[in-house]
Amino acid sequence: MPTMLKKILVGVALLSLAACADPQTEAPKTDASVVSFDTSANQTHITSTKVDAIAAEVPEAVRASGKLVVGNGNAGGGQPPLGFTADDNKTPIGIEIDIAHLVASVLGLQADVQTTSWENLFLGLDSGKYQVGISNIGVSELRKEKYDFATYRLGLHAFEAKTGSGLKIAGPADISGKKVAVSSGTLQEAILLEWNKQNATAGRPPADLKYYQQSADTFLALQSGRIELYLGPNPNATYHVATQHKTEIVGTVSSGYPIQGLVGVTTKKDNGLAKPLADALNAAIADGSYAKVLAKWGLSDEAVPKSLVNPPGLPKPPAK
Repeated sequence: MPTMLKKILVGVALLSLAACADPQTEAPKTDASVVSFDTSANQTHITSTKVDAIAAEVPEAVRASGKLVVGNGNAGGGQPPLGFTADDNKTPIGIEIDIAHLVASVLGLQADVQTTSWENLFLGLDSGKYQVGISNIGVSELRKEKYDFATYRLGLHAFEAKTGSGLKIAGPADISGKKVAVSSGTLQEAILLEWNKQNATAGRPPADLKYYQQSADTFLALQSGRIELYLGPNPNATYHVATQHKTEIVGTVSSGYPIQGLVGVTTKKDNGLAKPLADALNAAIADGSYAKVLAKWGLSDEAVPKSLVNPPGLPKPPAK
């Protein structure tokens, strides 16, 4: 199969977003769908139709430029399927890139996506080099002091297990007594530590948390049975399951547990772009183009019903 047209046929578990007893945790459905990831450089971005009324909301200086300058903090190869380089090793692709083109099309603008490091992304937003950042940026109360957000995805973490494990993770009781790998200092670790507190309160054995320096070591441990679960970001887990065919997603939890974490298009505070960005996303949600973008990258489980401007975000860390 030619590299430029390479398609990776994958089985990705579709995770239900239906209401349940605890809306912050979900066990995936048992059925699966075959998804095709296009990693070619010449792929077509999914766009929508310009909406004049929404385009008119964009600040005059941005409208006059004809461009929406988007910073994406996935330099150095990136993180599939969020933002990464195509088969030509230079063209940025991924769900974040497609969201940039989708939003720009509704606003009647041309997306100018510029890849940078995570740190320089925020420096670029501060300086005005980038008008918006689209790079899996979670909404937090601390970030809202400097930036405005228009939400476009749920923030989810996923539990990976060896294929055929039979495990289903929907809450603290389901990890009791199990060996679970997690990266130190992450939101995922904080969730597991909280769940272990809840297990202790309920008189259940805690999960045995394991830490590995390299992801390859984590997945080797998973395959060998030295651990039973790994908790990491849902997009990364989806792509890993899809391309390696050795693990499965057996549950998800909100990145902001116990509140629902949200990911937002990010822009400098009070620059007038947040509302038109949210309106553009809602137009794309209404016409179905938004759903096509998420389905293209296997992340339909992270769809939001509506884009919100500056909703409640992750709380500030406690003062030391």
